[in-house]
Amino acid sequence: MLPIKKAESYTPGHNNSPRVLLVGYNGANNTGSESRLLSIIQDIRWALGPEVRLTIPTLNEEKLKRYVQKEKNLKIVPLPSIYFLSLRKLVKNHDFILLIEGSCYMDTWTSALLWAFLWATRCAHTFKKPCLAYAVDAGDLSPLNKFLVKKEASKSNLIITRNYKSAEILKSVGVTAPIKITADCALNFESHTLNGIVEHFSPHRGLAGMAVVNFYLWPVVLRPFGKKKDEYKWPYYFSHSKKREKLEKKLARSWAKQADRLVDIHHKNIALICMEDLDEGLAHQVLSYMKNKENAQIFSSKDLNASKMTGLLQNLDILITSRYHASILSLSHQVPQIAIGHDRRLEILYEELKMYPDYFFKYDDPDLWEKVENKVDEILENPAKTQRLLESGFENQYSRSLQNRSLLKSFLKGGK
Repeated sequence: MLPIKKAESYTPGHNNSPRVLLVGYNGANNTGSESRLLSIIQDIRWALGPEVRLTIPTLNEEKLKRYVQKEKNLKIVPLPSIYFLSLRKLVKNHDFILLIEGSCYMDTWTSALLWAFLWATRCAHTFKKPCLAYAVDAGDLSPLNKFLVKKEASKSNLIITRNYKSAEILKSVGVTAPIKITADCALNFESHTLNGIVEHFSPHRGLAGMAVVNFYLWPVVLRPFGKKKDEYKWPYYFSHSKKREKLEKKLARSWAKQADRLVDIHHKNIALICMEDLDEGLAHQVLSYMKNKENAQIFSSKDLNASKMTGLLQNLDILITSRYHASILSLSHQVPQIAIGHDRRLEILYEELKMYPDYFFKYDDPDLWEKVENKVDEILENPAKTQRLLESGFENQYSRSLQNRSLLKSFLKGGK
């Protein structure tokens, strides 16, 4: 393994209190990003003490303030949509740069997010600031983005990937920065009790969770103008077409059919789980198509913080998920689950859990829902088989995740 590259120079902030910039998908009402951010703040304070000065840039300050409050040593800094100059200035004024978004080196969601991380890395290299990518993923990349990742990510002092495949992907595109392999830092996230979250459901039925994603919104594209309903935040717009609308409705009806089947055949209540508030549109469509609406409820990251959402996930009888962190946050309780994947993250996770391909299905598989039905029946008939796989998989993932703090401390202390 390559050694950690040291920055050519490092000058700490006044009073020897380091200034750490956390660059990620902050302030998006996204349970995964929220759980990661809160865990990472704890990790940094463990490594450097409570006096460390943290700065969290965000495109949406109000959403971020839902779960992170400004403190003496913690600042929230709004970023403009065209972020290059502002982000460059922030990098210049900090001692350490941490890339904390899990979906770091991929363009599945939007190239604009990837470019923000690469730009922060480039600026850190320019200003000779130590730069670390902390427990991140690599995935699908266009030819242009492969070139950019090779060029800019190689300037990192250290990249910690949360799985083995991501390290392979980075090396395959030519990244030369030192790479360490651990697991997701959200595996250490502490959950809230379930009290009051699902109290209206009948206690005589179990609870099945469906973490849905509208695959047909992505990728977000950069354009000067578009319809307001498709705007993520100017100038970024969701992909949209009549064909995508039809596919979205078909997806919603398919989820609704599975939900009704779980109610009628397996006597479950249904939790429609929105790990990001962007998932609400699809969840409401699913609910509208269900015949057993009284047995279903939408649970959104807009209303539940990451702690309460984790409590919900950990108390399910079965989980069908298209969200990576729904799987991660339920692992400690071995919640039987299957995944319907759109990008590489769930596929890679299930490979490491030794649940691929039996429990993982591609969203565009022509036999998808027949396979889902068969697997749901199999799991609910004999959940112990799946739970044994999950128990072994969690132990491996958790033990690897414990390495994150020591690597982070070594990096932060080594920059001095």
